[in-house]
Amino acid sequence: MRVEQGRTVTTNDARKRALRQDLIEVRNSFPRDDVSATGSVLSERALQLDELAEARTVAAYVSVGREPSTRALLDRLRETGVRVLLPVLLPDNDLDWAAYEGPERLVKAGRGLLEPAGPRLGPEAVTEAEAVLLPGLAVDRRGLRLGRGGGSYDRVLARLERAGATPALVVLLYDGEVLAEVPAEAHDRPVQAAVTPSGVHRFTAAPAEGRNHGR
Repeated sequence: MRVEQGRTVTTNDARKRALRQDLIEVRNSFPRDDVSATGSVLSERALQLDELAEARTVAAYVSVGREPSTRALLDRLRETGVRVLLPVLLPDNDLDWAAYEGPERLVKAGRGLLEPAGPRLGPEAVTEAEAVLLPGLAVDRRGLRLGRGGGSYDRVLARLERAGATPALVVLLYDGEVLAEVPAEAHDRPVQAAVTPSGVHRFTAAPAEGRNHGR
């Protein structure tokens, strides 16, 4: 453990930071055409999940950069009549939500994000979702997710827990991002499934000592 710019940095923090950097470097090497093509495959795989096929409301996100593309999936869900909620980043890194009304209704926001242009529904709107698609860099055999470290989705998951909401938690990843183990904290909450181009990975509940890490 050490102090860095007035903040205590644990060994676990350092492990997460190093792993994030490695995973992002690999993603940044992917050609953009491959990212788009992978998105179409991920959409087909994800729609095979009962949790999505049966959902009336799904909280999702707009992929950016070399993230596994969600664009095809967002459109397919909307076309089938699913109400899709997308996040709106607030100044304190918490998330508001608004309905997805098509790609032409997405607007540029801070940090390179795209957000829905429609009315804001409030941070609690996510508790209405039967399934939540979480961004992530990796997941392990326990279903523990490693995000980018911003903490936004830690707040979302805590909000769901406080509300007693139990939506299916699903993460979209590339092949090679389902790992044996990711650094975890006691408060982390496992996902039920990870969708990769090669298939769907399902997880049982994680043990008590650790469970995921914000976008």
